[in-house]
Amino acid sequence: MTTARDTIVVIPAYNEEKSIGRLIELTRPWADVCVVNDASRDRTEEIVKSYPSAVCITHQKNTHIPQAVLDGMRYAAGKPYRYVITMDAGLSHDPGELGRFIQAPEADVVLGRREIRHDVPVCRRLFSLAAGLLFNLAFSSWRWGVPPSHFRDVTSGFRRYSRRAVELLLSRTFKAKSFDFHVEALMFAYRNRLRIVEVPISYRFTTTSLKTKVVIDELKMLGDMLLRQRK
Repeated sequence: MTTARDTIVVIPAYNEEKSIGRLIELTRPWADVCVVNDASRDRTEEIVKSYPSAVCITHQKNTHIPQAVLDGMRYAAGKPYRYVITMDAGLSHDPGELGRFIQAPEADVVLGRREIRHDVPVCRRLFSLAAGLLFNLAFSSWRWGVPPSHFRDVTSGFRRYSRRAVELLLSRTFKAKSFDFHVEALMFAYRNRLRIVEVPISYRFTTTSLKTKVVIDELKMLGDMLLRQRK
């Protein structure tokens, strides 16, 4: 049975001084916490280090979400954790819902499916819907006979990875540049036939990440999945 201390929450953070302290306070009762300070230029590192119970990994150069999450996973892999939960640093994910992941059935990846959305612009909703349809199509692999997937939220970054999934991801070479990390990680898990389930979560829109570069990164990742059939 999963317990809170089997689990560590990895939080990539860049200039999150306004929310990171509160997030640590709300997360710590549920599980251990590892914040990857991705070369923040504000007080993020100082605030994280003021919490002795929180692990702080600091990058000297901004590496964006992929390397921040993977470095957090490397830390977890060197400890006896069974699960890694990833979540956003800006309180768009509700720490009060961590119990849904900790209590979820045994699986290699537990996806947070955003069923309740607060203050999310229509364009963001449409983008997530389109991304879900296209990436579900791309996840299937004719080369290895992987059937089509039907995940309802492929871009959510609030998710739980098993130790098996963490070891798989750390053994792979990622091409992701930003938020496309989440779909690339899910692709590796799905094509390697790991068990994936979804749990309902709420999501609160805080600051927009839907920039032109992010959209371009997602489109490049989609093309790579369709053409290269990586596993």
